Amino acid sequence: MAQESAAAVRAAIEGELRLLDPEVRASPARVLELLDPEFTEIGASGRRWDVESILTVTSDGSVSLESPVEVREMSGVVLAPGVVHLTYFADHQGRRVWRSSLWRLTETGWRMYFHQGTPSSS
Repeated sequence: MAQESAAAVRAAIEGELRLLDPEVRASPARVLELLDPEFTEIGASGRRWDVESILTVTSDGSVSLESPVEVREMSGVVLAPGVVHLTYFADHQGRRVWRSSLWRLTETGWRMYFHQGTPSSS
């Protein structure tokens, strides 16, 4: 069971990092492969996002090879079979945010179901 949990957490972390990759973000089709159809996000701004609205943000070019998101302290835990909770600290152009996401296993693989960002001063 521990190996299954570790594999699930690794899969969610890989998906999260792909969503932060500028090349993936530039492709709505690749982003859609990683988002659950019921995806929602509460952003660091307090705005609520869904799949369609988040595609506008991910493809806007704000995350680039010249301006990547720096990630620290990423960790995950299996909450239930097929559900992983990730937390990490992200810094992008001086904007520091604690991030939390839920990933769930679907017929097509691991997909982000929920994401939240909370501004941080540290």
